[in-house]
Order: sequence, then C-alpha cells, then structure tokens
Amino acid sequence: MERREERARSASVQEMTGEDRSASEKTGSAQKKQRALRGAGYVAVAAVFSALLLGAQYALWFVKGVEVVTVLLLVFSYRFGVRCGVLSAVAFSLLRCLLFGFFPNVVMLYLLYYPLFAACFGILGNALRRRADLKTQLFVTALSVLFTALFTLLDDVVTPLFYGYTKEAAFAYFLASLPTMAMQCACALLTVFLLFRPLMAVLRRLRL
Repeated sequence: MERREERARSASVQEMTGEDRSASEKTGSAQKKQRALRGAGYVAVAAVFSALLLGAQYALWFVKGVEVVTVLLLVFSYRFGVRCGVLSAVAFSLLRCLLFGFFPNVVMLYLLYYPLFAACFGILGNALRRRADLKTQLFVTALSVLFTALFTLLDDVVTPLFYGYTKEAAFAYFLASLPTMAMQCACALLTVFLLFRPLMAVLRRLRL
C-alpha cells in the first residue's frame, strides 16, 4: 500500500511539474509576442513621426531661422524615450538628405546632432518621469536653446574641417552664422515654451 501511495504521489508531482512547465512556456511565448508587438509599435510610431518631422521642415525651409523640428523631436523623445527618439532622429536625418540633397558635411552634422539631441531628451524624460509642470517646461526650454546654439557651433566646426577652410575663412564662417543662430535660438525659446505642455498632452494619449 505504501509503495502504491508513493507511486501516486510521484505521478501527481510529475503532472504538476509538467503543468508548471507548460504554463511557463505559455507565459514566455506571450511575453515574446508582447515584446515583438511593442517593437513593431515603436517602429511604426517612429516612422510616422519621422515623416511629420520631414514635412514640418519642408514646410518652413524657406523661412530662415524658423523651424519646429526642435520642439517636435524634443517632446517626442521626452515622451517615448531614447529608442523611439533616436530611431526617428536617424530616419529624419537620412530622409531629409534625400529631399534636400546629400551634402557630406550636412549628413555628418545631422547624424551627429539629432540622435544626440533625441538621446539626451529621452534620458531626461525617463529621469523626470515625463513630468510636464512649469519647472520642467522652463528647464527643457533652456536646454533646447542651448542645444540649438550647439547645432550652429557644431556646424562651424564640421563644415570648415570637411572643406579645409583656412583659419580666416573658418572665422568668417563662424561670424556669418551668428545671426542665424540667434534667430534659431529665439525660435526654440518660443516654440518649446509655448508648445511643450500642449504637445505632451496630445502624445500622452498614445500608448505603446
């Protein structure tokens, strides 16, 4: 009788182990499917937003010093994180060159600046838990102005080095870029301060 009971117990234990394994396998496959769907969602949202960035830049390309790419990419990266932000920044940089032409210094500048920009604000969004209060609004506005100035200063380094400017020509190029940099900084100041919270309210409705 004792042997029969032991056999029955071992059989029940084996059945329970098999059920646990099947349950864990189902959970693992469900998690894999969820990760795959989430990855596809990231790609889809990044693709749509890259097209939006490209359309926004094309609509305002003839207005010198005025752009909304900064505020759009900032809010998008802040809301959805580093992965979506950098993916959109790289796609936008390459598509922009398809539209306006492949100039090596511009390609280098865009691929250096915009992914770095998106990564920084994606990290900031994670650190601040995607808050959108007044203090955060003022902070990201100041940071966006700093990054906008950095874009021009980076161009003042990349372009002269790429084309082999002399020191005098590089300095003249730097001086000529200052008025445009001032306009772009003023544009970033106004657009980010005015649109940061409204855009965050819109993007919070999107779930990945």
